[in-house]
Amino acid sequence: MTERVVLAYSGGLDTSVAIPYLAERTGAEVIAVAVDVGQGGEDLAAVRRRALDCGAVEAEVVDARDEFAADFCLPALRANALYMDRYPLVSALSRPLIVRHLVAAARRHGGTIVAHGCTGKGNDQVRFEVGLGALAPDLRVVAPARDFAWTRDKAITYAEERGLPIDVTHRSPYSVDQNLWGRAVETGSLEDIWNGPVEDVYAYTADPAEPRDPDEVVITFDAGIPVAIDGETVTAHQAVVELNRRAGAQGVGRLDMVEDRLVGIKSREIYEAPGAIALITAHQELENVTVERDLARFKRGVDQRWGELVYDGLWFSPLKRSLDAFIDETQKYVTGEVRLTLHGGRAVVTGRRSEASLYDFAMATYDTGDTFDQSLAKGFVQLWGLPSRMAAARDARLGGSPRF
Repeated sequence: MTERVVLAYSGGLDTSVAIPYLAERTGAEVIAVAVDVGQGGEDLAAVRRRALDCGAVEAEVVDARDEFAADFCLPALRANALYMDRYPLVSALSRPLIVRHLVAAARRHGGTIVAHGCTGKGNDQVRFEVGLGALAPDLRVVAPARDFAWTRDKAITYAEERGLPIDVTHRSPYSVDQNLWGRAVETGSLEDIWNGPVEDVYAYTADPAEPRDPDEVVITFDAGIPVAIDGETVTAHQAVVELNRRAGAQGVGRLDMVEDRLVGIKSREIYEAPGAIALITAHQELENVTVERDLARFKRGVDQRWGELVYDGLWFSPLKRSLDAFIDETQKYVTGEVRLTLHGGRAVVTGRRSEASLYDFAMATYDTGDTFDQSLAKGFVQLWGLPSRMAAARDARLGGSPRF
């Protein structure tokens, strides 16, 4: 029986060329699987036709936008996931979802090999293959760009020689990956980290320097999940789409950073994530109102580790599952409304309210009606500082140097 390769298919040059190339190299039939995670652009029906025209024996297109928003973007939001305190895990979030569908397709079609278009320099090879190893360790993985030293120039020549039905060009200024949660841009002139990004790099956001009226938005959360915008009920998918539109129109969510890749190199990346940044900003503020101090302090460390695990391709790991359980517990009372002003590239919190608020006006006020018993403070301060005073006295007694 002929083996079958299930290919993660984008419809672009590299994965289109991979269809006949994999068939030639492995002798297997190729099943192309394209997953819509909100990347926009081309009609997926056209993507499917192209895969078949390039030689796939079958091609599937999966509309996974709602699934991506609910099962991947929302957990990232509840974890306030920002890798290196900045990057909202745009590409990293979509890979485990694609892996899930690749495995399902392999089971349906009797596939024994899974293929992806990643190179050996990036993070995505890890995300795909570690995920596949967790869900389907019996499947073999082939990565033409990495395993067979398959370059873009070779791909273009190969496509031209075989008359494949795809547009090819020897020059493309940037490498772009985008989905519902944001957009990632790299390579080209951006590889010189002194070069500033030009405006044509951006597609999800307007120039924040252009004058425009601010936009005020109220986001309603229930247990850490956005459920309404300006009083209108929304699904997770609708919430991200709407805030991509409104925050993007104000230039919110542009990031220019040098990040630490998993493979050990540093990479310059341009990101646009208007909806993600607006939602995380609002969610963090609502947590400030509703989550108790020590729990909030501990959760910040959990959030950071959660983001690192997902960035590093460990979505299906035991630690990630355990952190999910902790985060779920912390979100029990993260319910209420946050008002943001979107303007000039920033999402600024201007109001917050919650029935589960731990903010007590009478305790916080300095005016008449203050219920805070200040007579308790003196003893509290003395006891709080007691260990430091005792250590300082010990140091002085033993001739230690004062620490200033």
